[in-house]
Amino acid sequence: MSAWQPAGCYPDPAIHTLSPSFARYRLFNAAVERLAEGCRWAEGPVWFGDGRFLLWSDIPNDRMLRWDETDGSVSVFRQSSGHANGNTRDRQGRLITCEHGGRRVIRTEIDGSITVLADGFGGRRLNSPNDVVVKSDGSIWFTDPPFGIAGWYEGHRAEAELAPAIYRIDPVTGTVTMVADDIAGPNGLAFSPDESRLYVVASRSEPHRAIHVFDVVDGSRLANNRRLIDAGPGGTPDGFRVDIDGNLWCGWGMGDPALDGVMVFDPEGTPIGRIALPERCANVCFGGRHRNRLFMAASRSIYALYVNTQGVRGG
Repeated sequence: MSAWQPAGCYPDPAIHTLSPSFARYRLFNAAVERLAEGCRWAEGPVWFGDGRFLLWSDIPNDRMLRWDETDGSVSVFRQSSGHANGNTRDRQGRLITCEHGGRRVIRTEIDGSITVLADGFGGRRLNSPNDVVVKSDGSIWFTDPPFGIAGWYEGHRAEAELAPAIYRIDPVTGTVTMVADDIAGPNGLAFSPDESRLYVVASRSEPHRAIHVFDVVDGSRLANNRRLIDAGPGGTPDGFRVDIDGNLWCGWGMGDPALDGVMVFDPEGTPIGRIALPERCANVCFGGRHRNRLFMAASRSIYALYVNTQGVRGG
């Protein structure tokens, strides 16, 4: 990680316009800020507007941390966290978390108790749920690659019992359904604003890592898997979120330091902007009072940037 210094002037030179269409999303007097540091691998940021705080996972340290907007303080939210990775909120505002250590997806109830939503499929244990989103109908969609059981650093070493896949949890019955198993290393995922598409990162695709897109059929099934974005040599997409115009704001990096940060693509997969960071960015979320602040979980730090758009709900 190279040394980070806040921008000394406006506009922030860390924000790059790759297409004229990105100009409308930049704020000339907003700069990248570093909110917290000292993590081993920051992931899964999620915003709680009702409490004005951000939660995120620090996977190797087996904890979740909290940053308070009111005073800028950082505290431990949960330890042990089950080597938590991706997080989001459901439509009732409850925290939904993917655990590597527990190999499960859980919900934290309003009273703080834990409900297990999924820990297996077809009589076999899940691998290591990675990232999660909630659709407007309350269904929960998550990816389950084997990354968290590959060693002892971000979980517990174990043999995979299931092929990597994407799953859906029914909001009424709680039934877990496998909706796709044709993605190599499914990782980050997000719906388009109208929920007609589901975007998924393929972390093990060849020759380059990529972002794929599916059509959502009848609100509960996936079809027509195709590659939308080829990350190219050195490109590594991870977690991402979508704004109200359908643009993808993607954590990026590892391999070429010049690519570390966030890449922004339009709905058709054309790169339109970039936010340079001194660390690989693993995941992002939108938050703040108007959902117009991009929070970036980047390796050992948390960064933020105000932008001239809003994140879609449910991310």
